Amino acid sequence: MIRESGSDTAMPLIGIYEISKVLGSTLDLEKALHDVLNILSSYLHMRHGTVVLQSPDTDKLGIAAVAGMSLKLARSGELHYPMDAVSKVVQTGIPMLVPDAADEPLLATYIEQSEGLEGDTVSFFCVPIKTTGKPLGALSVERSWDGNARHVFEHDLRFLTMVATLVGQTVSLHHKVAADRSRLMEHNARLQKQMEEIKPAVPVHGLEDIVGNSEAMAKVFAHVQQAAPTKATILLRGESGTGKEMIARAVHILSPRARKPFIKVNCAALAESVLESELFGHEKGSFTGALTERKGRFELAHGGTLFLDEIGEISSPFQAKLLRVLQEGEFERVGGSKTIKVDVRLVAATNRNLEEAVAKKEFRADLYYRLNVVPIFLPPLRERQGDIPLLAMYFLKRFNDENGRQLTFSEPALQGLQRCFFPGNVRELENCVTRSATMCKGAVVTEMDLSCKRDNCLSSVLWKTNRPNAPELHHIEPAPPPVAAYTAPPPAPPPPMPPVAAAPT
Repeated sequence: MIRESGSDTAMPLIGIYEISKVLGSTLDLEKALHDVLNILSSYLHMRHGTVVLQSPDTDKLGIAAVAGMSLKLARSGELHYPMDAVSKVVQTGIPMLVPDAADEPLLATYIEQSEGLEGDTVSFFCVPIKTTGKPLGALSVERSWDGNARHVFEHDLRFLTMVATLVGQTVSLHHKVAADRSRLMEHNARLQKQMEEIKPAVPVHGLEDIVGNSEAMAKVFAHVQQAAPTKATILLRGESGTGKEMIARAVHILSPRARKPFIKVNCAALAESVLESELFGHEKGSFTGALTERKGRFELAHGGTLFLDEIGEISSPFQAKLLRVLQEGEFERVGGSKTIKVDVRLVAATNRNLEEAVAKKEFRADLYYRLNVVPIFLPPLRERQGDIPLLAMYFLKRFNDENGRQLTFSEPALQGLQRCFFPGNVRELENCVTRSATMCKGAVVTEMDLSCKRDNCLSSVLWKTNRPNAPELHHIEPAPPPVAAYTAPPPAPPPPMPPVAAAPT
């Protein structure tokens, strides 16, 4: 019996403290509720205690925990637990206090079937379990009453109401965690299915590591499969980070030259003199440091494929030398006079507007036409945002395999990634996923683990630096807090799209 006078004044506070510790110490809801009832039993000297909860899916009431009786028997209905009375409390949200339960028709059968009363008067308390919304269930307690008129039932009812509020907060949190976990598992299963479905859509070899099922990527796959078996020169066009090297390698693997070498050269990374020696080779003594003859990349790629990345960055004098190789299939090493013939399939790539460079006489028109036999345009990531979840999952799986982890994405995190622009395209997305996974402290990469949520993403600064007149890139907006008392704000409007260069004519 709880009183609020004399030395018993602190008893309700001690009880609330003990119950708060129990509710916060375990993730097992059924055990936590059972422990709460045991604490109530020690403070209220109750005969029976019961926690009834609604199913989140069906709203059907069910017994979640009991004290003073068998949970199995209570759930079977053999004890005639007064579910009608409890349902009334849950529906109305109004507590029920019956000093003599035998006088209440909704409780009469239950009291008659109870054992061990031996003429005792039983008081029945039932309070709704809720936070700020509709009740989630009810907490009921039965106590023997000696008929003492001095007993203050309202004190006990107020104490039980406070306990029910604490229980309601815990139940609400458990429901949200369970719902989030269920959504995450469904979302991961859906993404896994999507990733499995795109595998049969592309050849087994060559394109298996190129992820995407968007319409834009479907066109790229179709062009690659059409052009790869031929000897035609291919020019890959697209922004930096769109995967031009992977497409070049796919062209090689899908071609009859697949068993021959695939040689790649980044033209922008080498000075003109070094690039000439790198591509054509040199004879012994042709320049200081040339102690032996050395084959160039064209010779090494004989019978196979040579990938020239950043072809738009080579100088005008070197363009003429490269043109001869493309026209005649022959060249001389640096410092040599012997003509060497090669059979090489050329795949070139650039992120530069070659048409504009030709118009400004910065790039030879005849070389342009030699290179631009089969142009394949790779879309930037902002034009294939539907592929971002698939790519993110792919990169996270690779991170897990390399680091022995089992991380997954939360759905808000994937949605946040889809709202980012990624000026660096797929390469930047891969870096973002790797960085977020590395810094993630839990088993799930959440929206808060993304760099843009922690002001560590410099994409907007990079975009603005390279394009002074470009609109600002907006970071993803924070998700509304998961509190039932608040209404989620409307979704933020999409950020302005950055300008897209006109397609070459």
